Amino acid sequence: MENRILIVDDEEMICSIFARRLAKEGYSCVMANNGSEALNHFNKDNFSLIISDIKMPEMNGIELLKRVKATHPNMIVIIMTAYREIDMAMEAMHLGAYDFIIKPADLDLVVFSVKKALEKRRLEEELEAYHQHLERLVEERTSKLQQAYRTLKKAHLDSVKVLAEAIDAKDPCTRGHSDRVRQMSLQIAVSLGFTEERLESLEYGALVHDIGKIGIKDEVLQKKGALSSNEYQYIQEHPLIGVKIVQGIEFFKDKIAIIRNHHEHFDGSGYPDGLIGEVIPLEARIIAVPDAFDAMTSARPHRRAMPLGDVLMELEKCKGTQFDPEILEIFLGKKIYKS
Repeated sequence: MENRILIVDDEEMICSIFARRLAKEGYSCVMANNGSEALNHFNKDNFSLIISDIKMPEMNGIELLKRVKATHPNMIVIIMTAYREIDMAMEAMHLGAYDFIIKPADLDLVVFSVKKALEKRRLEEELEAYHQHLERLVEERTSKLQQAYRTLKKAHLDSVKVLAEAIDAKDPCTRGHSDRVRQMSLQIAVSLGFTEERLESLEYGALVHDIGKIGIKDEVLQKKGALSSNEYQYIQEHPLIGVKIVQGIEFFKDKIAIIRNHHEHFDGSGYPDGLIGEVIPLEARIIAVPDAFDAMTSARPHRRAMPLGDVLMELEKCKGTQFDPEILEIFLGKKIYKS
């Protein structure tokens, strides 16, 4: 691209001398007699560099510099000044001038200053282009990694959903139970301000919270009559069976507390560990509410599904005993059960 230089001086001869000398170096020059005229050229055309005197009528070089830098901070401006105007030249440098040349100027020095300034500009533009190229590469790479992560995450979720369906298939009456618990648990967790990472862990944990039922005999899970005391105790072993199934699998490491403790009661009457209150892991306290709600609203071999009104009354009755009061308030208050 051609380098165009705007030369500004109220002495037309000086402008002409500079323009002829710079033209020999291959630069295209435009001349102006004062700051106002220069600003008019500047606003209409593209320039690589401005060489301006300080003392000029209508608009001096300092004011021209301020106006140029206000709209084009990276524009290169070289100031020409007499010895007696050194203080003004220093002010110009503070305002962003690239260099100043003492008049009467040595033309070779002017050429040297221009070449040095334009080389600096070229290097800065190359560096900026390189940074932009790197940013594009990083953005493209990041986008690809994000897409790969989303694909991997979906694959993980799909795999765990298949596992959850296998769990629910042990008892035809509970088909879809794990996924419904997942959906309701996530809504509670969002209200509690869970991070995305923690939500993801809860999501997987909710899907496999009943994985231990794989180890429970079908004749007990699907028994049509009421369970005996021994059978009820046998079913209560499914959280510990679930822990044994996933132990040693790194992916399930942070879901073990959900699997083990989702049947703990807030007052300590639950199982398998009899934990009390906030000692029960928060994720397990969250899942306990949708888990109980879905169990009561689903038909079982030994009973019909309970009416919604009766289920809500039962949940309210167990507030603070079986369920964490805060979590139950969210579940009922936001009517998450209707989602």
